[in-house]
Amino acid sequence: MPYSQFKTIGSAKAAFNLTVVEGDRFLPEIEAIEPSPILSGYLQESLPIVATSGSEKARSEGIIYPMLLEVRQQLDRRISLFSGEEFNVDESMGLNGICDFLLTRSTEVLEIEAPAVVVVEAKKTNLKTGFGQCIAEMVAMQRFNQAQEHPISTIYGSVSNGIQWQFLTLLQSTLTIDLNVYPLPPVHRILSDLVWMAQGN
Repeated sequence: MPYSQFKTIGSAKAAFNLTVVEGDRFLPEIEAIEPSPILSGYLQESLPIVATSGSEKARSEGIIYPMLLEVRQQLDRRISLFSGEEFNVDESMGLNGICDFLLTRSTEVLEIEAPAVVVVEAKKTNLKTGFGQCIAEMVAMQRFNQAQEHPISTIYGSVSNGIQWQFLTLLQSTLTIDLNVYPLPPVHRILSDLVWMAQGN
């Protein structure tokens, strides 16, 4: 069974023996990063169309992928971005299937190389429906990094429909969910948060 079998927070919590903490913003106040003229121009065209679309694919391609591509550019291509890639870690635990978007702190782009640090699960509208799957993917990233002897302390996740973003973090077996829903626009706040998570601090 793939990541998509985890339909709720509770199902992922029980499967992986996690402690879930719901709270306020866990990221620090981060200096704003202004988007490049290319991203700004692209989103100016895509946002009005995608925001009214019921298509998850349109939201993924029209907003989320360009945002993550900008994160990679802001970090001088020191990270890699994977979209729609299979990420099979432990099929017996349901840690297999396709991740919508995954960022690694590796420059290699042909295969996913540790450490994997940020996963973004795209949803059509309701963010809550993506939490279980996102959590399972974060657990998979944690175990993948350990198996590849690149353990890192914190894994980040996000569930987004493009115009709304919510963030999660996994530290050992404690999953923290920021209950705030961050809107896009403004672009700079989401971009700054994603860059901070991807580069490691």
